[in-house]
Amino acid sequence: MKYLTEFRNGEIAQRIAREIHSIATRPWKIMEVCGGQTHSIIKNGIDQMLPAGIEMIHGPGCPVCVTPLELIDKALAIAAQPGVIFCSFGDMLRVPGTDADLFQIKGAGGDVRVVYSPLDAVDLAAKNPTKQVVFFGVGFETTAPANAMSVHVAKRRGLRNFSLLVSHVLVPPAIAAILESPGNKVQAFLLAGHVNSVLDGIRRAVIQLEAGTHEVENAYERIVTFDGNQHAQKMLAEVFEVTDRAWRGIGVIPKSGWRLSEAYREFDAEDRFHITGIHTQESALCRAGDVLRGAIKPAECAAFGKECTPRHPLGATMVSSEGACAAYYNYGRFLSAEELATAGSGLTHA
Repeated sequence: MKYLTEFRNGEIAQRIAREIHSIATRPWKIMEVCGGQTHSIIKNGIDQMLPAGIEMIHGPGCPVCVTPLELIDKALAIAAQPGVIFCSFGDMLRVPGTDADLFQIKGAGGDVRVVYSPLDAVDLAAKNPTKQVVFFGVGFETTAPANAMSVHVAKRRGLRNFSLLVSHVLVPPAIAAILESPGNKVQAFLLAGHVNSVLDGIRRAVIQLEAGTHEVENAYERIVTFDGNQHAQKMLAEVFEVTDRAWRGIGVIPKSGWRLSEAYREFDAEDRFHITGIHTQESALCRAGDVLRGAIKPAECAAFGKECTPRHPLGATMVSSEGACAAYYNYGRFLSAEELATAGSGLTHA
């Protein structure tokens, strides 16, 4: 708790906010590329601490949210098959596919399990040799090493009943796509990182914008080197290879994802189950794609808080613990000050 308290020091936060006010001389638009950062910004009112001209734009920083609908539907089809144990982190279970979600598959008799590590799924495969165990590998670069390790370990242990449904996406190509998109407004990015660094990241970005510079800065110099984790990078290079990847609500971004390399292709769940005939259809009311691109704020969607709520979500951005729509809903960013005062803490349980 000692270090958690230090990183939540309100006095330091106010000091950084005052520094940002003193530095900023004109409007700037900064995108945070991390759903956890979005929740931290909205929950703590960080965007309201900033000068009026500095706007935070919420980007496609939630890996659950950007997983394409077609892959969600493939996951549902695999999970519904007899003899399959389908494993996932908990935040994927309520992400809506075209007609259902993983919770509904589980309710209909599918063996869907929440695990805390992909290696838990590998252990399940070892303990259930007559079952096919599939892990839904979703995430950005930060979660990829653990998923790569799961396949590496499964191969080393000779577990032919384990496979990985891969939905890994890469941040740099997405940043390039945002910058090159028509009408782009983003001028700086806060890359994925710990939520405690948000204000410092904004401060660093404003300093560079005001100075007209453009460099990648490391806000974690005490623990993260410029070269990064060499062992993890080696594992990723062995297990994965770069491929084009579809992003939900955005479309295909060239060379923006990973798939299993040839040496590990036998563990690819898509190849193993040969799911075909998937016909996806996004909700006509849902504007999650516009939210993920930073084109609109969640409350600007006409369905937000009405047809689309955490209990009855139309899109993944309302379901995920890192989704921008969930952040706006849970922390009352669609209510007036009077409504928020009367709603109280019951909002978070809606």
